[in-house]
Amino acid sequence: MVYNWQHLFFPPKCLICGGPGHETLDICHQCRADLPRNWHSCCRCALPLATDAATGLLCGSCARTPPPFSRIIAPWLYQSPIDDLIQRLKFQQQLPVGRLLAQLLAREITRQDRPALLMPIPLHNRQLKSRGFNHSGEVTRMLAKELGIPWSPWLLRKVRETPAQHNLGGKERKKNLRRCFRFDSRQCPQHVALVDDVVTTAATAAETARALKAAGVKKVEIWALARTPADR
Repeated sequence: MVYNWQHLFFPPKCLICGGPGHETLDICHQCRADLPRNWHSCCRCALPLATDAATGLLCGSCARTPPPFSRIIAPWLYQSPIDDLIQRLKFQQQLPVGRLLAQLLAREITRQDRPALLMPIPLHNRQLKSRGFNHSGEVTRMLAKELGIPWSPWLLRKVRETPAQHNLGGKERKKNLRRCFRFDSRQCPQHVALVDDVVTTAATAAETARALKAAGVKKVEIWALARTPADR
């Protein structure tokens, strides 16, 4: 284990219970073990399935209509305490929480998973100005550092402002996002991973993947921190 001067003078402290952190992470061993794992899920969109479901299964939606992305990696369910950590980053701009989430996600990625480029799911300029920062961009920046993968916050843009997704149903979410993303790159990498916080209906994942593939990207993955327990 690499232990630097920062950890010597500022030892890791669990951001959930306040106890000592584990190794170099700001989370203790017990709190990390208690994170709600997304063990039984669709191998394409990471939708949680029945607890007795076998591995490698597709959900009904992906079986009927394969999505434009190769797969979604979402290691945890959007439940306590992951939901609280994400909200602390998103709404309170607690950057140490973003660093922890990036470190945890990085430990879920194998060498075979690594793409040529990481990009965050973008916000529209007006929303970015109102919020002050893109929380997915912060996770992407720190995740890229952890994994040693190039990243760009600007190549994928949201060119049309849309109503908030959480106020809409599944069909309305898909319609709401249609043609609102644009990928600006003349040299398209073959494999790109888009980083997001939570996947609910996978409408954003699908629409951003379509934009990238229309520009020439061959393989698009979605790396998310959490998946909602139901595709609503």
